[in-house]
Amino acid sequence: MGILSSLFAGVSGLNANGTALSVIGNNIANLSTVGFKASKASFADLISSSISGGSGAIQTGIGVALTSVQGNFSQGSLSTSSNVLDLAIDGNGFFIVKDAQNATFYSRAGLFRLDKDNNVVDPTGFKLQGFLADTTGAITGNIGDVALPSTTASPRATTTAQVATNLRSNTTIGPTFLLSDPSGTSNFSTSITVFDSLGNSHLLPTYFTKTAANTWDYNVVAALPDIDTSGYNAANQDSTLGIVRVGTGTLTFGTNGTLLNESVVTRYDDGTAAGTAGAAPGQLQIDFVGATANQLMTMDFGSNTTSGGNGLDGTTQFGAESALVQQTQDGYAAGSLQAFSVDANGIISGRFSNGQLRALAQVVLARFPDPIGLTRTGKNTFAQSGNSGQPVNGTPDSAGLGRVLSNSLELSNVDLGESFIDMIAAQRGFQANSRVITTSDEILQELVNLKR
Repeated sequence: MGILSSLFAGVSGLNANGTALSVIGNNIANLSTVGFKASKASFADLISSSISGGSGAIQTGIGVALTSVQGNFSQGSLSTSSNVLDLAIDGNGFFIVKDAQNATFYSRAGLFRLDKDNNVVDPTGFKLQGFLADTTGAITGNIGDVALPSTTASPRATTTAQVATNLRSNTTIGPTFLLSDPSGTSNFSTSITVFDSLGNSHLLPTYFTKTAANTWDYNVVAALPDIDTSGYNAANQDSTLGIVRVGTGTLTFGTNGTLLNESVVTRYDDGTAAGTAGAAPGQLQIDFVGATANQLMTMDFGSNTTSGGNGLDGTTQFGAESALVQQTQDGYAAGSLQAFSVDANGIISGRFSNGQLRALAQVVLARFPDPIGLTRTGKNTFAQSGNSGQPVNGTPDSAGLGRVLSNSLELSNVDLGESFIDMIAAQRGFQANSRVITTSDEILQELVNLKR
């Protein structure tokens, strides 16, 4: 009976070491597979019942059995690439991808590209999942397919135009401003481009006239073709120059050159020559042709000391020449996506042809209490199992998920030298077990020959 047991033990050894060679061969075959995680076969001995049939004082083994094939989820080396959508995780997280049937899988392979519908997909067409962004670029808590916009981005109407100038303090008091001669009846002028609700740009020249000591009036005009003039009195239009006055205001300065106070704007879309006082300092109300009516736009000349500001962060009145210091506005035209980038937090930002940069989505990562328990499903993906536990989803660089590196790929973590050593050990184990079988066969042959 013992001799036959040695045969079975040898066979189990052949099977075990053959399986080990299969695992090692799979590791070596995937040496160049992006994001591949190596595996290692684990074995346990098999114990038969006691020979004496008593308390088990004399026990013999009957071979070896494969207990598990465990994955090695250590960090792989990183390599750089020229593709922005090549992403690598420096940490413990997994990318979340979904197939055409909406089944969820997890992957460490960051080989992503854009498909024909501008979805971010891996080489097998699985769609990358992420936190979606709204049209303003704010990241929401909704998880869905990450896709880049293929349509024109919506424009934004200007709501604030910041104008910082210096108006020379020793300028002589000018004449009364005339719409028929704006340059000749003003001491300084500048202009700024703003946008209506359709994204059309409009140039608004602004003329500054000194009316008293430390007091300046400003008049904002626009081109006649740009304005719906049905609500503007003829006195505020000049057909010769092709302009229409849209607003007037007053700036008062302190003796130290700081902006002291700013009046409310007089708007001229009420049909009267004198106009109507606006609701707030600097706030214009303009009717651009074809766009949303009564567009409110604030001319921001900086903080003033009357309201608690320092009066120095915008328009000032110093002895230097009158000059434009800085101007900005928050509107923009419609634009199309020109380029995009991915930062360490997984935020995919798009740069549009109108100069805007906004977030499009944020890559979401998942981690598991026991990643070794994940089920390998092929195509560089894993599936959740009962042994892996429930996934914890979150943003990159949080909760131990790791950061996301763009233009990078995580290489296979297979150690070729260790694999060759394991292969030699498995090969020798296979050879040794085959010798057990041949030796047992020879003994059985001698036993059969006893009858002769």
